[in-house]
Amino acid sequence: MKNIDKKRRNILKYAVLFAAVPFVDVVTNRTNLLAATVSKFSTTLVQNGEVITAAHWGTLKLTIKDGKIVKSEPIQKTSDIYNPLQYYTQDLVYAKDRIKYPMVRKSYLENPNNSKPELRGNDEWVRVPYEKAIKLIANEIKKTRKEKGAEGVFAGSYGWKSSGNMHNSRVLLHRFMNVTGGFTGTLGDYSTGAAQVIMPHVLGTIEVYEQQTSWPLVLENSEVVIIWGANLIRTLKLSWTSSDEQGFKYLEKLKNSNKKIICIDPEKNETCTYLNAKWQPIVPGTDVAFMMGMAYHLIKTENYDKKFLEEYTEGFDKFKDYLFGKEDKVIKNTKWASKICGIDEKTIKELALLMYKNRTMIMAGWGIQRAQYGEQTHWMIVTLASMLGQIGLPGGGFGFSYHYSNGGAPTTKGGVIGGITSTVGSTKNTGGASWLEKSAKFSFPVARIADALLNPGKKINHNGSVVTYPDIDFIYWVGGNPMVHHQDTNTLVKALRKPKTIVVNEIFWTPTARMADIVMPVTTSYERDDITMSGDYSNSSIVPMKQAVEKQNEARDDYDIFCDLAKEFGAYEEYSQNKTALQWIEEFYNSAYNQTKNLGLEIPKFKDFWEANKPVNFEVPFENTEFIRYADFREDPILEPLGTPSGKIEIYSKAIEKMNYKDCRAYPSWFEPDEWLGMKKKNAEFALITSHPDKRLHSQLNNTTLRDKYAVANREPIFINRRDAISKNIKDGDIVRVYNQRGEILAGAVLTDDLRTGVVRIDEGAWYDPLERGKIGTLCLNGCVNVLTKDMPTSQLANGNSSNTALVNIEKYTKPAKDISIFKQP
Repeated sequence: MKNIDKKRRNILKYAVLFAAVPFVDVVTNRTNLLAATVSKFSTTLVQNGEVITAAHWGTLKLTIKDGKIVKSEPIQKTSDIYNPLQYYTQDLVYAKDRIKYPMVRKSYLENPNNSKPELRGNDEWVRVPYEKAIKLIANEIKKTRKEKGAEGVFAGSYGWKSSGNMHNSRVLLHRFMNVTGGFTGTLGDYSTGAAQVIMPHVLGTIEVYEQQTSWPLVLENSEVVIIWGANLIRTLKLSWTSSDEQGFKYLEKLKNSNKKIICIDPEKNETCTYLNAKWQPIVPGTDVAFMMGMAYHLIKTENYDKKFLEEYTEGFDKFKDYLFGKEDKVIKNTKWASKICGIDEKTIKELALLMYKNRTMIMAGWGIQRAQYGEQTHWMIVTLASMLGQIGLPGGGFGFSYHYSNGGAPTTKGGVIGGITSTVGSTKNTGGASWLEKSAKFSFPVARIADALLNPGKKINHNGSVVTYPDIDFIYWVGGNPMVHHQDTNTLVKALRKPKTIVVNEIFWTPTARMADIVMPVTTSYERDDITMSGDYSNSSIVPMKQAVEKQNEARDDYDIFCDLAKEFGAYEEYSQNKTALQWIEEFYNSAYNQTKNLGLEIPKFKDFWEANKPVNFEVPFENTEFIRYADFREDPILEPLGTPSGKIEIYSKAIEKMNYKDCRAYPSWFEPDEWLGMKKKNAEFALITSHPDKRLHSQLNNTTLRDKYAVANREPIFINRRDAISKNIKDGDIVRVYNQRGEILAGAVLTDDLRTGVVRIDEGAWYDPLERGKIGTLCLNGCVNVLTKDMPTSQLANGNSSNTALVNIEKYTKPAKDISIFKQP
């Protein structure tokens, strides 16, 4: 039986690898692909009828009437959980704030060498011909490279670009930069900045984007499910490719499973309520202390798996010495933990024993590591799971992607399409998170962009190496909105005055576009042809993304813009390979076609697929429903070692020890944050948590009528515990001023009993709308929460963002509140 089991797991392992869960590269036979003839068929747009397409929030059916989108709806529903993002496509295409023409900031157009950068965000705009804009951009890139070298050109462009493997704006930009002379890029991402750096030291893999133990096994075997710092109902509305919505189906089954479900979070969020889970209202930023209290109790009561720790982990004894205060004389027992995390000792003890004595799956979110010392949270989760000894068992252990892109949905057997690459000649599939593809000659951690712009030449420690900030004089940004998603907006405004030139390709007049010198109008994904997979982990379908309507105004595809820019450098043929977008799309499809053929499966040829205008679906083989993360390692840690130096789970890391960082020791540790509710001298009264929005994708869709469903007093909502609000004389619907030493915003009050006292919540992603445009420190009228957050690295190890380490004050706003204007033409 053991040999059969081993064989099954090996088959599954390679099936999962072949199916390319996020960030696994699929190598295709490029010669065969190029040999395929390009199909000739009609590409006439539908004037009245339906078109299938896709977005991050799912596969959509668009209804077209007289050449216009009049309706948008999902074609797949797996449960009764409502996804509001799927019904507002027409608002995006016909938005009032569409950028209609190439525009140049007036002062920049008059004199690019003395353009008054202090006027960025508050200057007039001048319409210019497309050809003039292309030449202006090309000349400034050439000039910057000549004066500052390739590192003087920054093209990081991190962000959730539109779905589609062809029109991946960030990759298209990097491809252009690579064929014309190089650029400075970034390392890591905002979502998992701390965890994705620490986990390779602990587990030998990035972990946060890996496939999870399958949901069917969780439902069958888990007795206790701990949802730690995650809100699956919100985040499962989205995927990096296009959502297959399977996570909702499994949540519904979990709800009806009668399992013991516990949510550990400062807020009793939608997932906690939906699942009828037990809520543990933890103090923000104290998750590590809570877990250490549990770990101490397990050791003291002899309820931990010594054999697992001995056979599968490295350095537990040194961590144990830390728990017992051998050096710092601080014993991390339940009494110590309770004072920090706000959970009573009895609960800490009972939860520790409950998890040990029952098959337990810990589903952890990413918000808990977007904080100062964020590396420690996921390291401590792995350590606690190791003590429970259930890693590699069906329904046991931990998972860091159940809340993201429907992780845990079993992987299908079929083909995976290719995608445009940032390096010419590469055959890497870029359908996954393209920001992890290393294509830049020079890079620095993404969350340090403001610091880099303000301090050229500064050296910082990063994951055992030293990074020197380049002297950036030219920024090209596509597919993102850093003015909204980067921390400490006022510092960023200051930083964006440093470069000589900022170019932005954008659909709308976002806060980022308004800070540019040159703005190029680009198409939405509904005005061009593309193709995508559905399901980052399941790879359940290949979805056509056929152009639904004409390109609006003078909008052009990013691909066309970069082709034209490449011509200015004599690099058009190298960049485009003399292919149209549709020819690339056919090539990407043919890679999947060849894979399925080799598997003995059949899918339509590209011409038939494209003209049929419907997804190609793949089936899940039974063995993939049986996938257990780390099962092979548990079965044979010698033959199936992890990618760590020891081959084991490293609770103590000698590699990190050698780095000698004071803010990240060689073992999981509790560090007191610079700002938190338990500090002795607080600089503000309330802890601020910045959650993922329910009715947006970060800042996407904030300019649609969906905003009418959640705005309060026409501002971003702030959720306040009812008792806290009463003490401040704040009522439901009041406009509230939220402020600290970094800035101030207006928000609309929502009173709730589902939030720990002393904590307020504002969703990230509201567009920055300054009262006085271009002025540093001015009031944000729309409630952009990053005006209040700290631009501070998690530690010297990862340099991730610390957006959830912040304190704020709140007060009822009694002055006349000026109307917002960010969603109008500038």
